[in-house]
Amino acid sequence: MRRLVALFVIALLGAALYGVSSSSSGIVVNSQTLSANTLDGELSAISHNNTLQCFITALSPTSYAPGGGGYSIKASGAAAWTNLRVEGLAIDQYVTKSLKYHPSSQDLALAESSLEGEMTAQATANSITCPGTSTQAVEAMPSEMRAAELLAQADSLYLVQKIKTTIPLTTASAKNYYAKHTSSYDKLCVSVALVLPASVTAFAQGESSGLGVTALVKQFSQDSVSAAKGGAVGCFSPTSTSYTNVRADVASLPLNTFATTPNYISNNGQTYALYVAVTKRTPTPFSAAAATVLADLQSLNASSANNIKNTLLDQAAVHVDPAFGRWGLNTTGPTVFASAKPATGDVTGSKKLNTTTATYK
Repeated sequence: MRRLVALFVIALLGAALYGVSSSSSGIVVNSQTLSANTLDGELSAISHNNTLQCFITALSPTSYAPGGGGYSIKASGAAAWTNLRVEGLAIDQYVTKSLKYHPSSQDLALAESSLEGEMTAQATANSITCPGTSTQAVEAMPSEMRAAELLAQADSLYLVQKIKTTIPLTTASAKNYYAKHTSSYDKLCVSVALVLPASVTAFAQGESSGLGVTALVKQFSQDSVSAAKGGAVGCFSPTSTSYTNVRADVASLPLNTFATTPNYISNNGQTYALYVAVTKRTPTPFSAAAATVLADLQSLNASSANNIKNTLLDQAAVHVDPAFGRWGLNTTGPTVFASAKPATGDVTGSKKLNTTTATYK
């Protein structure tokens, strides 16, 4: 595990081609420097070892493939990995200086097992089939990179335990959380209405005037299959793969009431307003809801971890060599952005700038 929030959720973005070759400082986080040569070596290992690249991609979904040259990497991959390294360094410093934690050899061994397990789990979750194993991926890392990853993993594991809002992922904690949120795990029977945008206002007025779910579906829905059943599309329990999305759609809606604001979807070139209503709720025993409860606890912990991570990064003095990306703020917090290519309109010459002719050093 590379960083605090990587215990639970990792998602990074990027674009363009990137060539990395520099003798300057690659990253500076507060007083700690990671040289460009070291970062170059890590990026090269990721982009040229299929097993390592696959498992890193599972952890941080983006492209780590080689760029336009033999020793280059796509800017998305360079920025994503650099961002993870910045976060790792910030966490390491905080845990060492503020919490006075120094992982033992046993802690590092547990961190290695945790990192390998996380890689495997994320590959499965993202439906990625990797050549080799996560153990081989860790072994393929350059020695300095592997040591840094295990240290960051150990520090992240320790820090997560110290977050006051973290809920232990134990059966007892899960049962306690379930008991306080039982209605969040009801089996949900839902109906839908697929409405043309031009009829949205009339649909809302019909519901306001007292028309029920079946009547609204019969009058407005363009989906003849569900309309024949009053809009019913089935019931979803916590064991269903669609449960989390369905639950989010109906949220705390009263029974037999369509959401005021629909989702818009496209089908065969036509846009429709999709309305969803829950028509029946049935309590689910903990044994059937356990996996969903665990996922919810992980999500809550991830949110807490992400807040701590962003606080550390907000307070950190960070410098990133432009060869690897640019440090900035997006809607979710501080991050490393991939450097964009110049617009073709800003470039003169007989040939257009494109990904085969433009590689940045």
